[in-house]
Amino acid sequence: MNGPVIGLSTYVEPARWGNWDAPANLLPYNYVERITDAGARPLLLPPVAGVETLLDRLDGLVLTGGSDLDPAGYGAEPHPATDLPRGFRDSAELALARAALDSGVPVLGICRGLQVLNVLLGGTLHQHVPDVVGHAGHSPTPGTFAAHPVRIAAGSRLAKILDRDELTVPTHHHQAVDRLGAGLTPVGWSEDGLVEAAEYAPHPFALAVQWHPEAGEDLSLFEALVRVARG
Repeated sequence: MNGPVIGLSTYVEPARWGNWDAPANLLPYNYVERITDAGARPLLLPPVAGVETLLDRLDGLVLTGGSDLDPAGYGAEPHPATDLPRGFRDSAELALARAALDSGVPVLGICRGLQVLNVLLGGTLHQHVPDVVGHAGHSPTPGTFAAHPVRIAAGSRLAKILDRDELTVPTHHHQAVDRLGAGLTPVGWSEDGLVEAAEYAPHPFALAVQWHPEAGEDLSLFEALVRVARG
């Protein structure tokens, strides 16, 4: 297997396989498929202390989706709908993101990954999107992806990657960017006004989206990450 090495952050969640039922380090396999389809080699990164020291062995990083960030990390009290905190994952991914921004390693954030970047840079989150937009269209059914249109800012890196200014995206999230972190520029919005994509201009390639490209057929974002990682 050839190509650049792309690290993917992972979860620790209860899981069942064979006769076993135990906490497991896991990641939906479609992330791995999209990275390999884009011509790179995936490396799964467990959420452990010091994982950011592996960045010097990586050519790129994907901050993946998953559970909610602890609102204490952005100075808020938890909403009743917010997940129980997983501080070990928050700490590991915030450290990975910080190291990637500092070192210039290309980084793509997906769903929670956008939120990690935003909180790292001093931003805040809407803890329950239905309270903000008045509907549950961003995650209407547990365990499945919905779809909605996103408008892309003309002239942005994202618009050039996708080669369009609007697209319909796979979505499943109940939290979203509220106040943007320092250095982040919004470049995508849903019809109800939520920020759906942002770029970090001081970095050669730091882009994050609120939707789930790994659940769709368009490889553009993964191919763009891999192109930069090859360089």
